[in-house]
Amino acid sequence: MPALSVEEARIRARAIAVRSYEVSFDFLGGEKTFGSVSRIRFGASVGETFVDVKPEGLLAVTLNGVQVDVAELDDGRLRLEGLQAENELVVEARMAYSFDGEGMQRSVDAADGKVYLYGMSSLESAPRYFACFDQPDLKAPYKVTVTAPEDWIVLGNGAAAQVGPGQWELAETKPLSTYFVTVVAGPYHLIRGEHDGIPLGLACRQSLAVHLENEAEDLFKVTGQAFDEYHRLFGYRYPFGEYHQVFVPDFNLGAMENPGCVTFADSMVYRSKVTDAERSTRARIVVHEMAHMWFGDTVTMRWWNDLWLNESFAEYMAHRVSHDATDHLGHWMDFAFVRKWWGLQADQRSSTHPVAAEAIKDARASLDDFDGISYAKGAAVLKQLAAYLGDEVFLKGVNAHIDAHEFGNADLAEFIEMLTGAGAIDLPNWSTQWLRTSGLDTISAERTATGIRLHRRTPAEYPADRMHKVKVGSYDESGRGTFVDVLLDRESVEVDLAPGQVVVPDAADDTWAKIRLDETSLGNLAEVLPRIEDGTTRAVIWNSIRDATADGDLDPQQALEFLLAALAHEDSDIAVGSLLRWAEARLIGTYLPYEASRGRLADALTTRLRTTPAGSSLQLAIARGVIATSNDPILLEGWLYDTGIPEGLQVDADLRWSLVLRLVRLEVYGSEEIDAELASDKSTEGVSEAARCRAALPDGKEEAWARMMTDPEVGVNELFAASEGFWHPSQTDLNAPYVDRFFADITATARLRSGMALAMSTMKLFPRFAVDRSTIDHADRLIADDNVAPSIRRTVSDHTDDLRRAVAVRAALGTPSSSFRTSEHHK
Repeated sequence: MPALSVEEARIRARAIAVRSYEVSFDFLGGEKTFGSVSRIRFGASVGETFVDVKPEGLLAVTLNGVQVDVAELDDGRLRLEGLQAENELVVEARMAYSFDGEGMQRSVDAADGKVYLYGMSSLESAPRYFACFDQPDLKAPYKVTVTAPEDWIVLGNGAAAQVGPGQWELAETKPLSTYFVTVVAGPYHLIRGEHDGIPLGLACRQSLAVHLENEAEDLFKVTGQAFDEYHRLFGYRYPFGEYHQVFVPDFNLGAMENPGCVTFADSMVYRSKVTDAERSTRARIVVHEMAHMWFGDTVTMRWWNDLWLNESFAEYMAHRVSHDATDHLGHWMDFAFVRKWWGLQADQRSSTHPVAAEAIKDARASLDDFDGISYAKGAAVLKQLAAYLGDEVFLKGVNAHIDAHEFGNADLAEFIEMLTGAGAIDLPNWSTQWLRTSGLDTISAERTATGIRLHRRTPAEYPADRMHKVKVGSYDESGRGTFVDVLLDRESVEVDLAPGQVVVPDAADDTWAKIRLDETSLGNLAEVLPRIEDGTTRAVIWNSIRDATADGDLDPQQALEFLLAALAHEDSDIAVGSLLRWAEARLIGTYLPYEASRGRLADALTTRLRTTPAGSSLQLAIARGVIATSNDPILLEGWLYDTGIPEGLQVDADLRWSLVLRLVRLEVYGSEEIDAELASDKSTEGVSEAARCRAALPDGKEEAWARMMTDPEVGVNELFAASEGFWHPSQTDLNAPYVDRFFADITATARLRSGMALAMSTMKLFPRFAVDRSTIDHADRLIADDNVAPSIRRTVSDHTDDLRRAVAVRAALGTPSSSFRTSEHHK
């Protein structure tokens, strides 16, 4: 089906004005399909247009009482002719339930067989469950009615009321874009609350009810704290009535900002112990989605190129408000270690794009820019802007923007206009350099006879003149720092600061740039880094290490030495989690030979585990690392069977599955042990974890591959888990036949799934540990094939860029390929 182009959207927006939607759903029709009726009232200034609908069967359509030939439906578009000044369109259809988290998702809980539904409309999924004019700048109010089994509840954008057995009506909403519409239906467990006159709700599957009850106090508290802070900052109350947060199964994103009814992946209802970092991340996701109630939902971008303004703003406000208003900690440290690292990688790939791109991509291609640039880089730039303007000017402009475009649409130029009206100066030039230009500068420090010289290097392919306001830090052997604020507005500036053992050019993480440390600093880093108290500064240093390693500027063996030294002292679970994910994904098995580097990392983690506080978040983070890297089956099985467990460590359901997975990869466990574990954890989560383990089995590869590549009904959670279990650097030889098969088979998955599920499954299925020129050659051929779905090509392109860098790192290291081919057999 064709995606809506910018020009088509502009033409339709000029041609019609949508007055209202009345949408009815009938969920009594069976396991495969459901009934959907859309009644759309709209004005028109032209004689024809088209409506978007992607049904299993189009039953009947009338326009102003006149039948429309349903056979005219063509690739999800139905032409409407003979329009009047005011029109009423009624579309009756049978819609198919989805399995990829797009449209109307239907999931069956393995724990009890109960059925759960939720609607996901972003980006172009709304027509999969109701007929509509699907583009962000055709907003209208919605009234929704639902017929459902009598033991179900219904939630949505408007307050839901049960008007009869199995009959529900949702109150009319404020004007919404189509991609915000949702309906949630099923035997959900619902907890109600209230804050400052706003009715609140939390909901999840019945099998997670006890866990949601345990988490409710924290979730309600964070929600209330964020509401209070947003009301204070914006001077504009939340406008959408009730505020429900629903944790749903098989969700292919973290969350979706549907006004009045935000949906979250139900993995955020913790059934096992998690780290403080994970709780802090959940709080930020809650606060992020709440920010969208103002930026995104009340004021919406005109076209998808300005999606960054929604996401960057929410990303920035989530970290700021979570830091200022909630009880959770480490938000800006997490931004530096996790979010910024994500964005820095995206900004160096061939697919890099401006934060604020021109409106040229169609709706489907725009989904590809849901990346670290639109989120993290944009947030970093907004943080920088807020600091530059000061809160008085920044918030005055933001609030004027909300007031001026309430329940409407706006673009970047209109946002800049409001900030300028609030007192900002020279924003068009700032916008050109930071928002309209791709790429990032490199900042480095040079030691001189009189102090430090700071250098700025701009990439030749993306020329710009970006000003960086940074704090340069000079650290002595004890890790104590001395700082100078510097405005780097040219290629080099002199800094009146005595260079210490380690010099960090952007010690407070104030700008967006690649950071390079000088040779003297690198030489002293192993000793000094663990003594630097500020976690954000440590993140800046680690981002420099990780980036320099990927660029081939730093020997990966030296990076490993830094990591081993740091793990002996690092006290932040944020840092430990981020660094171990990087080590497992890139450093060991990709840059360095797997077995030797894995062994050293496992030894360092095992040693550190002995000294971590019992029951602490840090203990859990380190223990996870031990499980992922240990080759000691006696230790691993002992933990499974309550032997030798470190004091304070809870070997609960999630940790048990991690142990089983590791034992499977060591070929100590097989199908029988996986089945036994699943028998004791008959949950939906258990099914997904079993799929992860089976995909790691040497004799389970073919079955897992066939299911991932050909089964249209595999749920998102199971699909992602199996994809993650399939590839591992210890199974390079075992998985070698599937490298070629990936490029042969992945293209057909575009017929099985769409949207974010397609992009995410392609990412997780990509043979990232096949670091070889032949893999790149295969990828280049796929990327050049215009017949392949754009989302697959973009995802493959991004990961191929990472592979090119890894191949170059290995070549510079001079290690023979045979050193990377290892297996872990401990029978």
